[in-house]
Amino acid sequence: MTALSAIKVLDLTRLLPFAFGSMMLADLGAEVLKIEEPDKGDYMRMVGPKRKKESYIFLMCNRNKKSMTLDLRSNEGKEILFKLVKDSDILLESFRPGVADRLGIGYETIREKNPKIIYCSATGYGQSGPYKDKPGHDINYVSIAGILGMTGRHLEMPVIPGIPIADMSVGIFLAFAALVGIMARERTGEGQYIDISMTDIMVAYNIFHLAVHLSESEISEDLNITGGALFYESFETKDGKFISFGNVEKKFWDNFCEVIERSDLKAYQFASGDKKNELMRELREFFLSKTREEWLELLENKEICYSPVNSIEEVFSDPHILNRQMILEMDHPIEGKIKQIGLPIKFSKTPFDLRLPPPVLGQDTIEILSKLGYKEKINELKRAKVI
Repeated sequence: MTALSAIKVLDLTRLLPFAFGSMMLADLGAEVLKIEEPDKGDYMRMVGPKRKKESYIFLMCNRNKKSMTLDLRSNEGKEILFKLVKDSDILLESFRPGVADRLGIGYETIREKNPKIIYCSATGYGQSGPYKDKPGHDINYVSIAGILGMTGRHLEMPVIPGIPIADMSVGIFLAFAALVGIMARERTGEGQYIDISMTDIMVAYNIFHLAVHLSESEISEDLNITGGALFYESFETKDGKFISFGNVEKKFWDNFCEVIERSDLKAYQFASGDKKNELMRELREFFLSKTREEWLELLENKEICYSPVNSIEEVFSDPHILNRQMILEMDHPIEGKIKQIGLPIKFSKTPFDLRLPPPVLGQDTIEILSKLGYKEKINELKRAKVI
C-alpha cells in the first residue's frame, strides 16, 4: 500500500502549475481524477510541442491520474460532480475568485454534499484583497512580491526568471496544503476551505531580501545573491559555455582564489563600486582562457561552490540528475516511450512508481459513470454534451 492510497482527489484545475501538484499526490498513491471540459480538455493538452497527439508538457505532469470529461455548466454535470464529491477527500480548483460560486460548485455548496471535504482554491492573488479580481501571470506575481525588482540589479533592469517560479511553486503548496487539511481532519473530523495565492507564496519566498531590508533599511551590495557579486556570478568560458560560482562563505572564496592562483583576491570577496567592476572585468577575461570542461576538471574536489550552466539538452545527461532518478521513462498507449521527471522527494519507506500513463482525454468517463449508476444514460449524456 502506498502512502496516500486511501485518498481520493477531484482535480478541477487546468494548466501545468496545478497539474504538477496533483501529480505529486498521485505519485504517492492518491487516486486523482482530472475533471476536464468535453472535447477541449485541459488547456495543456494543446500547449507547446506535441508528440503524436498530446503536448509533451501535458504528458510530463499528468501521469498516475484518471481523466473524466464533464460539463460543469450543465445541471447534469454538476449532479455528477456532487455524487463524486460524496466519496472524495480533496477538491482542487483554480478558477478566478467567484467563478466556482457562479457555477454552483463553490465551497459552501460542496460542503453541503460532503462536510469533510478539503476544498483548495489556488489563484494568482487570493480570494481577498484589492487585487483579487485582477487577471495576472507569473511575471505579475513575482513583481508585486519584490522578486523581479531584485533580479538583475547588476544589469540595472529587471530580468525575468528562466522558469515561471510562482506558477511552478503553487502546485507544491497546493499538495502540501491539501495534506495538512487531511491531517487536521483526522484530529477534528471536519473539512475546511483553503485559499492559496501565488503572490503570497512569492512574498514568502522573498524572505531573505525582506529580512535584510528590515534589519538594515536598505539592501547591501555585499549580500547580493542575485548576480553581479564577485563571489556569486556566472562566467563565460573559452568554448562559449558558462560556469557558475556561489562562493558565499569565506572558506569557499579563499579556496577559489588559491585554485586560480589569485591569492590577492581573498581580501576583495565583497568588493564594491569601481574596485568590484575592475576585478569583475579581470575575472571575465580570465575565465575565457579555458574551456568549460577544462575549468570543471581544475575545480573538481577543491571545496568550491561551482557548477556547469547546463543547457536543457545537458540536463538529460547530467550524471547527478540521472543518479537521482530525476529522468525516467514510461510507456504510453498512443505516444509510445515518453520521458518523465522523477519525484523530487526520496522516501526511505514510501516509494513512488509510474503506475498509470498520462490519460487520454476522458478515457475513464464511462467506467466512472457506470460505477455511479449512469450506465443506461451514457449515450444520452453524450448527446447532450454533458460528457
